[in-house]
Amino acid sequence: MKKYLLISLILVCSFCGFSQNQFSENGQTYDLKTEVDGTLDLLWTTIDDTYRYFINNDNKLTELLNTKDSDNNYKEEYKSLLRTITGSNTDNLKLTLGSLRDFIIIYNKESDPNYESSFKRAKLKTRAGLFGGFTNVPFVDNPDNENLLQFFGELEVYDEGTLKNHSFFFRAKHIVNNDDLKYSTTQLGLGYRFKFINTETIRFYTNVTFATLNFSKATVSFVNETNQVITREESTTNFDAPFIFGLGLDVKVTDTLFLSLDYDELFAAFLDNQGNFSTHIALGLKFNL
Repeated sequence: MKKYLLISLILVCSFCGFSQNQFSENGQTYDLKTEVDGTLDLLWTTIDDTYRYFINNDNKLTELLNTKDSDNNYKEEYKSLLRTITGSNTDNLKLTLGSLRDFIIIYNKESDPNYESSFKRAKLKTRAGLFGGFTNVPFVDNPDNENLLQFFGELEVYDEGTLKNHSFFFRAKHIVNNDDLKYSTTQLGLGYRFKFINTETIRFYTNVTFATLNFSKATVSFVNETNQVITREESTTNFDAPFIFGLGLDVKVTDTLFLSLDYDELFAAFLDNQGNFSTHIALGLKFNL
């Protein structure tokens, strides 16, 4: 008999604990996401594309409201509720996830000196790079598979916190023509980087350049109506969303300096390869700023 009572008690407690993370309205139940866990919990969900916020205080779930009165003025009930619970000034508190999260984390720290929030702010940093190398411009008509000189600079924005394997970069690249391939371009590009290997001394990653702006010049030849070969220089400006994929490797030299190998333009989702496998290879240095 005691065994069955114990099992029943565990089931009841489990159900109660589960129900505290759910909210029911108009016969529909919504799961709540826990944003802050501590003396005072902050939970939230979206209902009909509207954010709804809740607090859990002594196992009592209460919604934070901001309804309007008959004159269409906001009553800001959430401010008076949190002022009563915490004893803190709520005059500048906004009914947004960020504002509520910061407010409740501060209260939890004041209530419990040993409290540590699981929320980690992004620690954005920047890194600059300078590169030089060769490319056979695989997305440009190049019948003899000529290689051209390329130079580019890069600015990378990355996070040292929970998103340390992800970053975004901006590149400014220039490709120089030669006597055999009369093509040059200056390209501005935005991209995303994911680091498959990310250790203290080495980073191996893939690049996706998702937007480019190209200022290109090319010498083209054609035969006119009298069978004469006409040669002229054409300049074009193109904006593309090509989703160009490539690989990269960084090796740490000092605390702030990295030797970097860039192998880009392997293939693109929305550009056609013109028949030559990519030799878009560059070597460079990166600096933490």
